[in-house]
Amino acid sequence: MMAEDWRRCAGKVTCRMEATITLPVEKQRMNIVIAGHVDHGKSTVVGRLLADTNTLPEGKLERIRETCAHNSKPFEYAFLIDALKDEQSQGVTIDSARVFFNTARRNYILIDAPGHIEFLKNMVTGASRAEAALLVIDAEEGVQENSRRHGYILSMLGIKQIAVLINKMDLVSYKQETFDSIVREYREFLANFDLKPLCCIPVSGMLGDNIAALSANMPWHNGKTVLEALDDFEKEEMPLKKPFRMPVQGVYKFTRFGDKRRLIVGTVQTGSIQVGDRVVFYPSGKKSRINSIEAFNRSPQSITQTGYATAFTLDEQLYITRGEIACKENEVTAKVTTRLRVNLFWLGREPMTRKKDYFLKVGTAKVPARIEQIIRVIDASDLSASNKKEKIERNDVAECILKLSRAIAFDLTEEIAETGRFVIVDNFEIRGGGIIREALADKQAWIRDKVLLRNYKWEKSIISQEQRAEKYNQKSTLILITGGKDTGKKILAKKLEARLFEDGKVVYFLGIGNVLYGVDADIKGKNNGRSEHIRRLAEVAHILLDAGLILIVTAVELTQEDLELIKTAVSPDRIETIWVGENVTTDIVYDFHVEKMENLDELVGKIKEELQNQGIIFRPW
Repeated sequence: MMAEDWRRCAGKVTCRMEATITLPVEKQRMNIVIAGHVDHGKSTVVGRLLADTNTLPEGKLERIRETCAHNSKPFEYAFLIDALKDEQSQGVTIDSARVFFNTARRNYILIDAPGHIEFLKNMVTGASRAEAALLVIDAEEGVQENSRRHGYILSMLGIKQIAVLINKMDLVSYKQETFDSIVREYREFLANFDLKPLCCIPVSGMLGDNIAALSANMPWHNGKTVLEALDDFEKEEMPLKKPFRMPVQGVYKFTRFGDKRRLIVGTVQTGSIQVGDRVVFYPSGKKSRINSIEAFNRSPQSITQTGYATAFTLDEQLYITRGEIACKENEVTAKVTTRLRVNLFWLGREPMTRKKDYFLKVGTAKVPARIEQIIRVIDASDLSASNKKEKIERNDVAECILKLSRAIAFDLTEEIAETGRFVIVDNFEIRGGGIIREALADKQAWIRDKVLLRNYKWEKSIISQEQRAEKYNQKSTLILITGGKDTGKKILAKKLEARLFEDGKVVYFLGIGNVLYGVDADIKGKNNGRSEHIRRLAEVAHILLDAGLILIVTAVELTQEDLELIKTAVSPDRIETIWVGENVTTDIVYDFHVEKMENLDELVGKIKEELQNQGIIFRPW
């Protein structure tokens, strides 16, 4: 047994040394997270793994031993990676430490995630970058709260490859029955959400049992070592065969030396694209053809694929914004809606509640969101569920419906995980995250379908929006002036139009009656015609905004639902809403409130200044 153990261990180390000398140019790399309850020995396992395979920097182990002796502290292998002062003094991992480690098969990045419940957010952050996991359980303490919680979160993050390490077997006299009991309990728990460990290994991180070589102390275990389990994890293939997805990070334009390129920039999450392919951007539905694929400090490329930061130009000038997702025309499209059924975990100190706005981030999109319905809240430590909760407490996992302030593009997690995961931001910090399970219908769906078709069929002018903005010295914008009856909306609108016209702006006032008795004459007076009235108004606005105008529209008591319908047809960042009247009688979220119609000239001046602050009309030099 001992000779066989030595051959297995020596073979690994020798292979590693040979790999260091003859390292392939494209050696495979894999991210592994190691997680578990606090004090169950995760850092010790990693430290021992590095020490037993001679992958530490020269002299590192000796320096740590000397430091411990100098400070009269017992040596711990965890000190090899717990670099933060607070970690060594308190004996817990606070941040997600990254350790680089090599075997003959591949290069690893081991992410040592904190086990303390106070640092669960850091664990999630580390695990979100991993492809597989080592989950450590103390043989003396057995399965604990965070052992279960971490297992559930790993499954939510889509990590299916897990090896369970039952650590500190030396403290239970290497008893097989203790190991079998813990494995049986934990396997049953993981089975509740269809997660099956690839293997379970009894180990002692402190003494090195079954870390890099099989241990004589546990002759009843003839399975894998931790080192072998790592190399047995299957590397997920780059998702080249999935539909093309590239969240738009930004749009950059160059003008120096006559350079007229307009670059759509982002990182390709899945699939590939090449020059000549037709792309469609969602949620806008705008389409064009790839004219060139650019690269920094390199010659233009003909193709780009998963994992590459990419910039490409189009054969037509489109107004594309950050947060849209580029897809191939002939592939499965991204989903678009304002309502999502999600599974999320909450890490904020204050509960996540209804009637409060948060920011949801998917890819590069960031949009206000709030809870529409809490379907059920799950305690991840024991999987107990409640369907009567009105808030999501810290460390809870919930299935709920989120309502977004505007439509975004995304995929279901089980179809394309890269664009199906999200985080929740509150007060500039990430408070939670989760996965999208279903795209739900919303009230704007019927309009969105028409808008997507309109954008797909739209015949574009050779004059771009930027050229019009430069020529007219303004940003085309829809100014919605709404409020109760007889509050002076039309007087204000016409006065504002006159002031902007005097300033040389291209501006037009459009009363709602102009649409009702013209474009809408065929549906006026029909039941349930309000939504169609709003849709046609938005389409007229879209045409005039495309022509570069500032359009001023008045309407009585627009609701938030009306505004969302308009935003479906008109880009939300080109809409400014003004409520006129002391009492706000609808639920609309406005940008500017005119309580009293006193001193009209001064009031128009304030609105003009606000338009300048928003960059809609440009300030004089």
